Amino acid sequence: MSINSVNASEQNPATRFGIAISNDKEQIAYSVNGRGKTSLIFIHGWSLDSRLWQNQTLDFSEEYQVITIDLAGHGNSSYNREDYTMVSFANDIKAVIEKEGISSVILIGHSMGGGVIAEAAKLMPNKVVGIIGVDTSQNVELKLTQEELNVMTKPFEDNFQGSMRAFVKDAFPKSVEEDTLYWISEDMASAPKDIAINQFRNYLGQYISGESYRVYKDINVPVVLVNAKLWPTSSEENKKHIKNYSIYFIEETGHFPMLEKPSEFNKLLLKAVKSVE
Repeated sequence: MSINSVNASEQNPATRFGIAISNDKEQIAYSVNGRGKTSLIFIHGWSLDSRLWQNQTLDFSEEYQVITIDLAGHGNSSYNREDYTMVSFANDIKAVIEKEGISSVILIGHSMGGGVIAEAAKLMPNKVVGIIGVDTSQNVELKLTQEELNVMTKPFEDNFQGSMRAFVKDAFPKSVEEDTLYWISEDMASAPKDIAINQFRNYLGQYISGESYRVYKDINVPVVLVNAKLWPTSSEENKKHIKNYSIYFIEETGHFPMLEKPSEFNKLLLKAVKSVE
């Protein structure tokens, strides 16, 4: 996935790259910038990779250790997993945290990454001090049926690339820069179809099983959302299940605020990070 790719070493000569081995032997690619008592680990969403956070890495590495990860089946990580569950992705994060010897971390996850970081917080309660979801978890109480999920999945099964491009177009405002729309559209459309659909079904399957809200039962650390208003957020429903919940809204962006309004987003994200600390 090389469209509009950014050479991280040109952005920041101090970038260090690593590979961690997840619990199922998948190779997990990641990058490290900066130093700090608290680490920030950034997790991309469905069918993207760590380049999503290119506008955040340098800003936040002035004060924190910043780690970006390519989850298994994405970017420069390996693609051998049979089932791409949120728990398996959480174990990818755990592998990186253990490899780097991190004791205090705030997890930041976009879209599907919101489901991943919730599972990771549950998996590592002694290391994760807070989680920050970005345009995600609009209603953890939402209920889906298997039939509804099948209907949502069918367009991707019938015409994967066309449906991906349509999905991305609808996730941006009409004012989005053409280069940004092209990059995200083509990047997501170039994902391996079967792997992407497996991830899609596993992510939204949480809203059938109820795991979307049950996961928060054992999460006692702060949970902060930084959401756009493209899709409404139901905070009243979220508060029923999330003990320590707060939300910041970013105005006039779509699903990718970190790309659309990076400066405004970074200010809000810093507030979210400070509220966790």
